[in-house]
Amino acid sequence: MPEKHKFAWAYHVTIKNCGEEEVQILSRHWKIMDSSGGKQEIVGDGLVGEKPILGPDESFEYTSGTPLKSPSGFMSGLFHAISCNHGRFNIEVPPFALDGPMSYQNIH
Repeated sequence: MPEKHKFAWAYHVTIKNCGEEEVQILSRHWKIMDSSGGKQEIVGDGLVGEKPILGPDESFEYTSGTPLKSPSGFMSGLFHAISCNHGRFNIEVPPFALDGPMSYQNIH
């Protein structure tokens, strides 16, 4: 509903364990910014209701979404994980754009 400054974005994430030991994804922390400067942070346990355990070379995929008050923005974040040999660690998700054909301006 662009006339009401409401935009919805879907995103698809694939996490692949490129290491040599089993890891479990415990939680996520997303930072979301729209092109009008609005910010959101989403912190929560697991990923779409799961705390996947990934062996070497295994992947986990999920799709989710976020609302924005402008037609473009970007996201970045962290997944918090754990392994037997290395304890807790973070997996960084670099910024990615939320741009579409209705984007009036790009901020990235």
